[in-house]
Amino acid sequence: MSVAGIALDASNRSPIVLLRDPSRRRQVPIWIDQAQAHNIMAGLNGTPQPRPLSHDLMAALLDAGGLQLERVIIHAIEDSTFRAVLRLRDSDLDSDTVSAVVDAVETVVDGDDNLLEIDARPSDAIALAIRTGSSIWMLEEVVAEASIAVDAEADAEDRDEFRRFLDGISPAALGRHLESRQPGDSRDAQGDTPAP
Repeated sequence: MSVAGIALDASNRSPIVLLRDPSRRRQVPIWIDQAQAHNIMAGLNGTPQPRPLSHDLMAALLDAGGLQLERVIIHAIEDSTFRAVLRLRDSDLDSDTVSAVVDAVETVVDGDDNLLEIDARPSDAIALAIRTGSSIWMLEEVVAEASIAVDAEADAEDRDEFRRFLDGISPAALGRHLESRQPGDSRDAQGDTPAP
């Protein structure tokens, strides 16, 4: 995902960060507060601040600790609230340090002692990703649930193309095609892989 910008909710003037998917056809709006909007905009604009903002400080602390923000993953919506994690890596951590960090924050990822995930608000995660040049990922099921169409004309073209495809294929041919696909085919893994 990429940060398309900050918008204002017309009804209550609350800021919204807009994340755009790689196809540039869908955006996911996430309502944030004024301070978070300021932090995200300062990161996007690269505006020098007289004193470091919170996310500048976080980026500096990660760097001082030898940690790298590998990516941000927005992985769920619970009670109308987006959930995110920071995925951090450090190849120089010893097992005692990893244990201390894991006890203090969150979890080791997939048994990889050098890969940690820390729970974060999406707005904080986005502001930090901007400052560190890290990627922002969102699970496809979250994008599907929360996105709004950006390019209605392109969506209509896709629907028309799909209808033409369906009109030109017989049910038997479609069945043979589906049966010929191998289990575990990456085209079957909907929602298992985060969208960048």
